[in-house]
Amino acid sequence: MTERNLTVTEADLHAFADGLLPPERHAQLEAWLTENPEDAAAVAAWQAQNEGIKALFQPYAISKDGDPDLIAKGKETSPKNEAAQHRFRRLTVVAAALTLFLAGAAAGHFGPDLFARPELQLTAMEAWPQQAHSAFIVYASEVRHPVEVGADQEAHLATWLGKRMNVAGLKVPGLQVLGFQLVGGRLLPINGTPGAMFMYENANGQRLTVLVGHNTENTTTSFRFASSGDVETFYWIDGSLGYTVTGEISREMLQQVADECYRQFSS
Repeated sequence: MTERNLTVTEADLHAFADGLLPPERHAQLEAWLTENPEDAAAVAAWQAQNEGIKALFQPYAISKDGDPDLIAKGKETSPKNEAAQHRFRRLTVVAAALTLFLAGAAAGHFGPDLFARPELQLTAMEAWPQQAHSAFIVYASEVRHPVEVGADQEAHLATWLGKRMNVAGLKVPGLQVLGFQLVGGRLLPINGTPGAMFMYENANGQRLTVLVGHNTENTTTSFRFASSGDVETFYWIDGSLGYTVTGEISREMLQQVADECYRQFSS
């Protein structure tokens, strides 16, 4: 059975995001997600949530063996059965949600509107760094399939993504002057429309991603930073397009990369 013919349910996607699938099934879904970018984006968002929850509770981590110091000390523990791990993860999610709610309520951030609207919608500008972070977390650590089209087909990559985005003359930034070589790129859903992701890597194996997508809200150029753990994102809106540069690198280097990208995209 090829990846294209797999039957994949939402439960499968959640299990993939939580790392609960056996190796063979995990590999099948990993290949399947490369052909289904919308589901890949959803999985990326769930994985980013998991990472955020882990970071939030790291100072108070309790090992599955009951020793509150084991995780903090970095000692290896003997994992229990898969169901117990899954319950532990779900309880952590509930605890994180409750903690965030109580903190917000104490600060007066939550009002009646929180319960009036089941889903609080972010603006396109607010969603940019979250989408960039999710894409980076999922693809920058990928060994075998970080991109759909490699750097050896750069011209095809630009033409293909430009056509899907309906953007004439889409450019693939060259970052060699800053020590980053193009790995390749892929098609991604950004704000519900086709978008582009370009990946780069330096001699130390550090990767960064550049996202380009359509902007439907702002009409003036705006530059902003966003942080999530060790991952930094620099993003801006310029006319009908939005851009992000994301990586586990210093803000100073990220600023240089963003400046170079802006110069090339604007020329």
